[in-house]
Amino acid sequence: MEQKYFEKVTLDTSALSEGVVSKLLEENRIAFDELIIPEALVSEVEYQIEQNKAFGFLGIEELEKLKVLSSNKFRIRFSGRKPSHFELERMSLFEMDSMVRDLAYDEGACLITANRFQEKLALSKGIDVFFVKPEERAQELEIGKFFDEHTMSVHLRENNPVYAKKGVPGNWSFVKLSDKLLTREDVFGFSRNIIEVASSQKNAFIEIERQGSTIVQIENFRIVIIKPPLSDGWEITAVRPVKKLSLYDYNLSEKLIKRISEQAEGILIAGAPGHGKSTFAQALAEFYASKQKIVKTIEAPRDLVLPDNITQYAISYGSPQEIHDILLLSRPDYTIFDEMRNTADFQLFADLRLAGIGLAGVVHATNPIDAIQRFLGRIELGVIPQIIDTVIFIKNGTVHKVLSLQMVVKVPSGMTEADLARPVVAVTDFETSKLEYEIYSYGEETVVVPVKTEKSPLRELASKTMEDYFRAYSDEVEIDFVSDNKCIVRVPANKIAAIIGKQGKNIDYIEKKLGISIDVQELERKEEGKENLRFDFEITKNNIILKFKQKYAGRNIDILVDEEFLMNANIGANGLVKIVKKNKIGKIIEDALNSGKLNVVLRK
Repeated sequence: MEQKYFEKVTLDTSALSEGVVSKLLEENRIAFDELIIPEALVSEVEYQIEQNKAFGFLGIEELEKLKVLSSNKFRIRFSGRKPSHFELERMSLFEMDSMVRDLAYDEGACLITANRFQEKLALSKGIDVFFVKPEERAQELEIGKFFDEHTMSVHLRENNPVYAKKGVPGNWSFVKLSDKLLTREDVFGFSRNIIEVASSQKNAFIEIERQGSTIVQIENFRIVIIKPPLSDGWEITAVRPVKKLSLYDYNLSEKLIKRISEQAEGILIAGAPGHGKSTFAQALAEFYASKQKIVKTIEAPRDLVLPDNITQYAISYGSPQEIHDILLLSRPDYTIFDEMRNTADFQLFADLRLAGIGLAGVVHATNPIDAIQRFLGRIELGVIPQIIDTVIFIKNGTVHKVLSLQMVVKVPSGMTEADLARPVVAVTDFETSKLEYEIYSYGEETVVVPVKTEKSPLRELASKTMEDYFRAYSDEVEIDFVSDNKCIVRVPANKIAAIIGKQGKNIDYIEKKLGISIDVQELERKEEGKENLRFDFEITKNNIILKFKQKYAGRNIDILVDEEFLMNANIGANGLVKIVKKNKIGKIIEDALNSGKLNVVLRK
């Protein structure tokens, strides 16, 4: 490539951080008599070093290189106005580049830049420009040598050897990789390499940069650099996922897969740090994308490894309001919110859910209920079930427990008076539908109360006695003791009026007779937990006989016609159920058998 000659040149922030001028000189692509370095640029480098920012370290390294290269080849002169510390605190790099353009114009120097907008603005002012297209440098990440296929994370700290976590979430060991103690200069050298790689490669970026910390994403490495004065020494933690899973690798039940696919739109993925929450979130995002859904993510930092058809937004580069507006305008079907940490994150999650966007949020929690409690006080209790409908708790890399939420109006468990009824968020085990917690307002406080469902032997006996009593009204009865002197009786809706009686006289009589307060409620039939039974049948002159395998003798069954409940029965010791043919139920069953619409399920 032909060498270009200039009498005087200067450089801007992009050329300084990219090391453009030294590279041009080393490749013999440019020659000049004088290099004018703006005093403003030197002040910015000094300020950035003071703030422990990446630009400062890259800038000082380039200035040192230029000093070495200048020997007997060109002169270096410092020129221009030197901003005050107060100005530097409020000055952006764009404003700094504006000062550099003015200096190039005043000095009649060629401006070397790697910024396309800077080039166009300089040319519009009649400034001679040497534009260098930024190139991706194939620079090696030095800490990569500490990783192998089993390494989850690497930990470097001054005055300590290099340690690594090896294994998988929930089953890992902390391993010393060398006996050599790292010096502060060693850790600083690794940090500088990380910043250089992040600044020069396309698939890498500095996610968050503060005075005491820098968070960098390089390919699938998430790297956190901690510096004094925030810490008492230089420290680097680099994390990399060791395994990529699909949703089907978690062996989820068909019921949960159906919930995720069709209903769940306010999911919390909870778990302790390092147990595989983000890995599950990644699998969930790819699952939705495979269903031809538009999927986006909100991350800080962007460390999920996802295909190109999923857009990843960094909330650290935008405000919650900006992310909110973007998602509402771009209308994704599902959004994965990785690592919700502060109140603004939880409020953004709530706002997006109430706007109708399907969301799955990742939160740190030591047990499933803690994930819900992190919303209490930040969000009104009444809207929590509209924001969260499913909590998936990850432990040791597996789905350990799933909770479901819904709002009901009831007397909280353990209370007895009917006038204490209030809106209650019922938290149930998703797989078993067993009530585990109730969340409600008590005075001025919002309380989370575990629900004890174990029955004492006395209550078991009383429950059986009451169930037998109410069989006179309905074949389907469920008894649930709230306390020693109150119970809930659940029967089909069409049986409630008969139990209550005219003006409540019948239920008053039953309460006095049994000596207990009774709340009559509608029985909700749940198909989950029932097993369809195969059977043979015989229709005689007087009876319909259903024949079951002998192992089901003594078991209770529900008989359904066209998926609607008809009756409950008990299989006899000989495996038979006899139904009188000439009554109304017998005729319905005979017609259902002839039309193939009869179904029998085993009650658990």
